[in-house]
Amino acid sequence: MPVDELLPQARQLADDLGTIPPRNRLMSELKIGAPKANALLDKLKADPDPATARPAGLHLVAEGRALPESTTEPDPVSDAPAEPAAPTPSVPGADPATVEAHTPAAEGSSEQVTAPADPGTPPGEVRERKAVSTWPVLLLALPAFVAIWSGWVGLGGLTGFGIVHPLPGIWDEFELNTAITLPIGVETYAAYALRVWLSGQVPARARHFAKVSALGSLALGALGQIAYHLMTAAGMTAAPWWITTIVACLPVAVLGMGAALTHLLHTPDLEVTR
Repeated sequence: MPVDELLPQARQLADDLGTIPPRNRLMSELKIGAPKANALLDKLKADPDPATARPAGLHLVAEGRALPESTTEPDPVSDAPAEPAAPTPSVPGADPATVEAHTPAAEGSSEQVTAPADPGTPPGEVRERKAVSTWPVLLLALPAFVAIWSGWVGLGGLTGFGIVHPLPGIWDEFELNTAITLPIGVETYAAYALRVWLSGQVPARARHFAKVSALGSLALGALGQIAYHLMTAAGMTAAPWWITTIVACLPVAVLGMGAALTHLLHTPDLEVTR
């Protein structure tokens, strides 16, 4: 749906809140993405609705002050019927008390009209939300990290990854085991793509790509662990050629998926403008 058709709904939401709503509120209420929410915020700030230009508290005070003005206008009208209303308490003795009881009730009713709103409720609800602690996740991830790291490094040793000298002639003593590139590349990308997919604050194309690539990376990591343990249990010292081919292509595949995801994160959805 175009932004111009969503603008009346955004202004109605701003009128209900009494102020321009934040971007996350627009996204949750109107079921839209971040680009449309930003566009609606720009339009609301550039041409605010008269109802949203003043906060809700000032709106109530203005209405409360308007009531005395409306009562002052019919004062001459109320003075005229006040003369025939005077003999009413003289008929029964209990009527004056009831008449006096009715007049403050009318005044009280006019005061109650100005106080039905409670603008402090939504902030109270937001303050009640508490963030869930994440330290148990770190405790659970530690043994998994050790197992995954050792599995990938072992699989790299079976598929030709090993000690290399990346700086020959510059730093001959510097050595690097290329097997560590497998867990760093595959598992780190899987965790990052999973975060992008579940965040819900990215374009639709980027979210879909992150979902597919995250699940694919996790499945590929599981297959790598299975292959390593099966070959180790069988006493193999070298992996078959097809396993070596797949493992050798993993760094290149991770680089391509990471570059594609970064590009999609900084590109808005083209389907919106078509």
